[in-house]
Formats: sequence, C-alpha cells, structure tokens
Amino acid sequence: MRKFFLALTLLSLSVSTGAIAQQQRSGTPEEQKACSRDVQRHCRPVMDQGDLIVLSCLQQNRPKISAACDKVLKDHGQ
Repeated sequence: MRKFFLALTLLSLSVSTGAIAQQQRSGTPEEQKACSRDVQRHCRPVMDQGDLIVLSCLQQNRPKISAACDKVLKDHGQ
C-alpha cells in the first residue's frame, strides 16, 4: 500500500515538474550544492533511483532539510 501512495505521489510530481525536469534535469551547480548534504544525509538509500525519487525523499524530509535546500525546492514550485 505504501508503494502505491509513493507511486501516486511520484506521478503527480512528474506532471507538475515535467517542464522543470525537461529544462534542467538536476539543477544548477549552486542548487546541487545547496541540497547535496541533505541528499547525503536523508536520501542516501535512494540516490541512484533518479531525480524524482530524490525529490520525493527531500519533500518527505522537508522539516529536516537545510534552509538553502528548502529554498531551492520552493523556487521550483515544490
């Protein structure tokens, strides 16, 4: 059941982030730097599963991520 909700979440994310994903797959170097520690700290197990999975992980850990990474997500409508 949890996998179903995760898939549903990712589907909705892929629709809303389609333009962003096509325009810039992994973000600017500055954006990557802003979120790299958070990805290492909170999303290490899913790092190799694609950008949308990492994005979902960061969103799930939003209360724990840095202000800089939170700003990157907000700047991209997440």
